[in-house]
Amino acid sequence: MTRTRIGRLLFAVALALALTTIALACGGDDDESSDGAATTETSAATTEGETDTETETGDVADLNLVDSSKLTVGMSLQFEPQMYLDDSGEPAGYDVVLVEELAEQMGVELDIQNLDFNGLIPGLVSKRFDMVSVGLSATPERKESVDFSREYVPYVQVLAAAADDSTEATIEAFNSSDKAITSLQGSTAEKLVAATFPEAQSKSFPDQNAAFLEVSTGRADAIVVENYLLAQFNESNDDALEEVALEEPLQVEYGSYAVQKGNTALADYLSDFICEKQESGELADIYEETIGAELPEMPECS
Repeated sequence: MTRTRIGRLLFAVALALALTTIALACGGDDDESSDGAATTETSAATTEGETDTETETGDVADLNLVDSSKLTVGMSLQFEPQMYLDDSGEPAGYDVVLVEELAEQMGVELDIQNLDFNGLIPGLVSKRFDMVSVGLSATPERKESVDFSREYVPYVQVLAAAADDSTEATIEAFNSSDKAITSLQGSTAEKLVAATFPEAQSKSFPDQNAAFLEVSTGRADAIVVENYLLAQFNESNDDALEEVALEEPLQVEYGSYAVQKGNTALADYLSDFICEKQESGELADIYEETIGAELPEMPECS
């Protein structure tokens, strides 16, 4: 278990003792994690001098958290730079920074549960955690079992092949029975492969890196993946893959936070939090600092 923002926490505790006006929520280690999940907890507390925001913290009990002393978040920490484990084994990336600030605004501890991608929605449905932060598309199928906040992260889905691949840069050329195209199992990319390349062999993997390696080692012809993940893979693998220069990206979409079905209070809170960050410019700053690119245009807040 890790602790971040120690100085802030100590200051907040001291302030609470002096003024009896600030309530801090602290949780212990979660020893009940299963299915190979790793748990990382961080502390977050309100500090003196922080300005009030349009998103009111209110009573945490109103948000129907699994444990009112902390915000429990399901993640799959394998998508650098969006969410991953850094060299010291600590969660890092765009999503991590946002949920850290979210928990701090709530005045509760942050508990990150690290699972395989396919275990996230089942874990949420079984009330193992309060929300999933992995940039899920709010598809009709997913909406049958969970609810969603507004969009917080943009995605551009592209087709990539080996740098020396000579296939014509068209969908038709890759939509062939002699072509194998990989994707992350259970992702939007997997559905795009089925819809866009129905004649090709679809090879999905539970691990994103495995889907990349299948192409870079010549066991598959191409991969459908987010453009920023492709850039990250190439940075570590000598530009082994190259985006296929189609006339336009396969798809531009946005990811949302997922919450338990019926928890509209938390979904609304998250949407307000996102809009606040978006309209203040903080969302763009965090995106640029963590992803290393300018934040694409986001849906307007109403």
